[in-house]
Formats: sequence, structure tokens, C-alpha cells
Amino acid sequence: MTASDPKRPSNRLIHEKSPYLLQHAHNPVDWWPWCDEAFEKAKREDKPVLLSIGYATCHWCHVMERESFEDEDTAATLNRLYVAIKVDREERPDVDQIYMRALQATGQHGGWPLNMFLTPDRLPMTGGTYFPPQPAYGRPSFIQILESIHGMWTNERQRLLDSANVLFDFLKQNQRDAEENLPAESAFSAAYEHFSRHYDDYRGGFVVNGPNKFPPSMSLLFLLERYRRTGETRALAMVEGTLDHMKRGGIYDQIGGGLSRYSTDHDWLVPHFEKMLYDNALFAWALVECFRVTKNERYRGWALDVFEYVRRDMTAPDGAFYSAEDADSEGEEGKFYVWTLDEINQALKEAGVELDDRKLLLGFWGVTSRGNFEGKSILFEMQPREQFLAGVGRPAADFDRLLERARAGLRMARDKRVRPLRDDKTLTSWNALMITALAQAARAFDQPELATRAARAAEFIWSRMRDDKGRLLRRYRDGEARFDGGLADYALLGCAFLDLYRANFQPEHLARAAELARTVHEHFAAPGGAYYDSAGEKSDLIIRAMDAYDGVEPSGVSAAARLFYGLSLYGVDHLENRNRAESIFRYFGSSLETNGPSHSFSLYVYSHLRHGAPEIAVVAPEKKVAPDSETARILAWIGQNLDSEVAVAAASADAIAESAAIVPLLQDRTLLNGGLAAYVCRERACERPVGDLSALQTLLGPASAP
Repeated sequence: MTASDPKRPSNRLIHEKSPYLLQHAHNPVDWWPWCDEAFEKAKREDKPVLLSIGYATCHWCHVMERESFEDEDTAATLNRLYVAIKVDREERPDVDQIYMRALQATGQHGGWPLNMFLTPDRLPMTGGTYFPPQPAYGRPSFIQILESIHGMWTNERQRLLDSANVLFDFLKQNQRDAEENLPAESAFSAAYEHFSRHYDDYRGGFVVNGPNKFPPSMSLLFLLERYRRTGETRALAMVEGTLDHMKRGGIYDQIGGGLSRYSTDHDWLVPHFEKMLYDNALFAWALVECFRVTKNERYRGWALDVFEYVRRDMTAPDGAFYSAEDADSEGEEGKFYVWTLDEINQALKEAGVELDDRKLLLGFWGVTSRGNFEGKSILFEMQPREQFLAGVGRPAADFDRLLERARAGLRMARDKRVRPLRDDKTLTSWNALMITALAQAARAFDQPELATRAARAAEFIWSRMRDDKGRLLRRYRDGEARFDGGLADYALLGCAFLDLYRANFQPEHLARAAELARTVHEHFAAPGGAYYDSAGEKSDLIIRAMDAYDGVEPSGVSAAARLFYGLSLYGVDHLENRNRAESIFRYFGSSLETNGPSHSFSLYVYSHLRHGAPEIAVVAPEKKVAPDSETARILAWIGQNLDSEVAVAAASADAIAESAAIVPLLQDRTLLNGGLAAYVCRERACERPVGDLSALQTLLGPASAP
């Protein structure tokens, strides 16, 4: 789907690296990338601007391209009346955020493609999402829209300019004084009650508006934290019910692993088939944390299945992670993923699966001759595995071996199909989320190789995605790193290095987290105690946006709060970093109290700050920790049982001075009578050290269990 044919006429997008922009590089539309020259042309020619924003794996972006941007007549109208600019929202989330907010301010639902009409000064006038080629869905055709807006620009310009000024004033309303107090304890119970009211007890997940269900992974992290703090069993039941139904549903790729972006129905059956890196990272993190709480092995297995999908299909040779996989192949959504009864029978037969076992698997996956999606079948688990096996009398271990053989055979058959486009760019914030998930899993599962994978990706970003001044860049593709990193890039990568330190205790990872936190405060701080989404040096945006909404990934400010608070637990600029985290929660305090579910990751972080998290320092007598040593047992127990935000530091006695220079939590720590010493602190006040796991468990008390 990317454009690479030198024989075809091309526009300026041919020189870009974005797969999305390259998809449009051979359109007859005279596209510009986002740049000053495009707006200068609009001023010079007194034309409005059409800003069209999307991303490479966006289904309706593909549809509109085929219907309108590849159409010669539509392109001719667009080229004659407008300056047309294409933006990849994943490369420039700062641009997308501003104009999406402007669209929503007009009372319309957001989505992609986002098509906004701007003045030559970049001010939004009006816009929409998908426009059909002919009048349909209660909407005029795209050409009608183009001609109508240009007619107003020619004959009623002041009306458009008045609209632009109103929207601009709305966009600027993001600065105010900080709240005097931190959000009240009631913020947590209000959010919990909201989730409880909207929970789908039959199918998991939360039903609010419309038929779609999105993966609520950040809300699940908040509910797990709620369960740890209060022991409320419904909080855990909502988490387990949601994870179980998502993993069993069609939203999860039962053959290749990996979660799709959302389900178009409440049963999690029919997905929007595109797979995003951030969704899989957050889903895996929720699975890891649920395993820590429940010790149920299925959550470990499911998380490892996600990581195997990422290893196989979403990891670059250099160790970084790709961004997404498309929903479409050969022009059809979901074609790669669905099966006819004959296709799946033949593939299983070629994999050596006997007839009776084939029948068993067809029943397990809900495959019928009628199908459940346009005459074909989306595979899903009709029943929980344990319930299904009890009904058929099949031993679990035997069935698991059959299932893995069948999955491998079906993957081989499926790999012969035309694959959907893989968006192979590397994005800093999305990679950071996967690094965090892998690092947390390495601790919870006691599998250091997962941390090795995480560290390799982190090293790629640190070495290849910073400019010559050390400033972070957002996107890497085809040898080019480009676009200034935003707040989410800095903060989430800082958190990723913090999580890596928890997993492997390499001091340079904590040092990098601290460096990123200092850059956040220096370049993103806003009046009143919050942080802008873009750095102060940005000059191509009409405003500096600030948004605490935790949408499909953590907001920049909630990630910054996690970074600042986490560093404070380690004693890194302790008071400054804690105050910075608190200032974020003060600034957005009323929103957390009145609209907590929209800030679920912020509430997750704030709960740890408000209620406190233990700080644990371990001094090992040995230079190299043996697997059967008391040091190994203590570190494994901490990783497997205490939650994601607990600060744990470790060093051998001979390296303690060197490590303590970077990790203040290790300062003045010594061995206990020549042997292992574990120190437990809370709010910088420490207990006497202990020398074995049993004593540590006693010392931690309720912190180690709900």
C-alpha cells in the first residue's frame, strides 16, 4: 500500500518517510506535508487550506483515499481551490490534538480521517471526518463540501473568520491557576462507582455510548490498584471478567496473538482488525498486574502470548518495535484473519490434526459453515477453556499441546495470504509503553530475557532517536529520526527507563529517567504547575495544548506525574520531583474528582502518591547473584508480589558506592553482619534492615497483599 513506483506521477509526499504519507504520494492531489511553505503559498494565493490527518492503518482513511483523493475530478477541484496538506497523526500528535479538539468544539464526534479547513494563518474554521464521494449517510459529497467552503471564503469570508476566532479562543482556554488542594479521597470512590455502574457483568468491559467496546486497560490498572488498597472484590471481578472476555473474544487474534484496536459489538466478537502497539502494551501490562494480584497462571500465559506476537511480527531487527498492522488486505477489512469452514479444516489437516481433534477445535473456536462475519468465521473461544474441557472430558495438558500445534499450523496457512500493511515506523511513546510492559513482566514472571528485549528497544531509542543536542525525537523510519518529541514521548520513555531499572538494577537506566524528567520540567512546564504537550521551542503550532485526558494511551501529564513520583521514591531530586507530581494533581484536581474515569491512569498514579508506596533497598553480599541465593529469592518475591510502582533498588556490597551516586535510595546502605541486608522505607523513614525473605515479608505486612 505504500507508494514506491518511480514510473507513476508523484506529489511532494514522495520525499517523506511516513507510510501514511507515502500511501498518498501518487494521488493526483497536489499534497504538501505540514510545513511553513504550504501556508506561505496559501497566503500568497489567498486560498484556504485543507488539512487532512490520518494514519497508515486507518480503514476509513483508505476508503476516502480510494473514493476521493485518487479521483481525478475531486483532485482537480481540490488543487484549484485549496492548498492541501497531509499529516500523519502518529508523527505529529501535537498537530492532530489541536485540530481534533477544534472539531469536537463544533459539536462533532472526532475520528479519522480528520479533514479540517484552515485559514492561511493555521486557524481552524470548520471541518469533519469522512466525507463520501456522493451525498450519503446524511452528509453532502466531498466535492460539494469543497465548493461550499470555498464559496464562503470568496463571498462570506467574515463568517468563516468569525468561526475561526471563536474556535481559536476556545483552544486557548487551557491555562488557569492550580487548585489549592490535592484531589480528595472521594475521587477514587467516585471513579470506582462509575465503573461499577457501567460494567457489563455478562460480557466484561464497560458500556457507555454506542456499540463499540475499547480495551480499557488503564481503567483495569486503576481497579487493580483499588483492589490492593481496599480489598473490594468487585473491583477484581471487573478486571478478571474484562480480561477474560477480551482474550477469548474475536478482538484477540486467536491464531497469531495480539489485540485489535476495538470491538464493534458488546461481545468482543467482531473487531476493527487493526492492531496497535500501544493497545498490546497496555493490555499486557494489565495482564501482568492481574497475575501479580491473583497468581492465576492464565494471565501469565496470555501476557507471554502477546509478547510472542510482538517478537514475531512487530519487532525490527534492531530491537525496536513497529507501530501497527492494518485492518485491510486486498482492499477488504479483516480478510487476512477470517476463515471458511473448508479453509480451516484443510489447514488443520495439513498440520497433522486428526478428524476428531479437528471437530474438537472447531467447537472450541466457534467455527460453523454459516460463519459469524460476512459468511466467514472470526475465531473466538465459545466457553472458558476450563469449562469447555470439562464438557468434553479432555485433559488440559493434552489439549494445550493440540492447541499449540493447531495454532502453528493455522499461522503457516495464514502466512500464505496477502498480509495487511505493517506500519514499520518506530514511535518513542509507543515503544516506551511496550518497554514498560516487558520490564514489568520480567519482574513478575522472573524472566530476565524479557527485560533484555526491553533494554534493547530502549537503547535503540536512546542512541538513534535523539538529535545532536540530546533532545528526544518522536519517529524513526528508514534510517531517519525526525520530529521533536512531545511530553508523552519524554515522560513515557522516562517511565520506561524507571521500569527497566526495577527489572535489572542498572544505574544508567535510572540516570536516564532522571535526565528525561529534568528536560520535561525545563522545556514543558506551564504556569500553574502543569505541563504543556509540546516544548516551548515549537513554532509551527497555533497554541501549546495541555490535556490530561487518558484516551487510548496515558496522557503526557499523567505519565509525567508517574515519572516524577517514581523518581522521588528513589530519592532523585526527592522534594522537587514529588512537588512536581503533586502540582499536576492539584492543577487537574477538579477534573479528577468530577470526571475520574476519563483520567484513569492519573488516578492510578495518584492513588500511589496519596497512599504511599514502599521503598526497598537490597544490598547483596555476592558480586553475581546465584539463582538459589537469598538475594535472588528476595528480588524475585518483590517482583512477583508487589505492585508496579514499588521502588526497589539493589546493588552488591562492592558496588554500593558507585550505584548510590546515581540511586540515592542506596546511600549509606551496608551489609547486615556481613550478609544480605534489605531495607524498607516509607516516606524516607526506614526500618532496621533484615537479612532474609521471611523477615522482609513480616516487615512489609499489608503492603504485600490486599
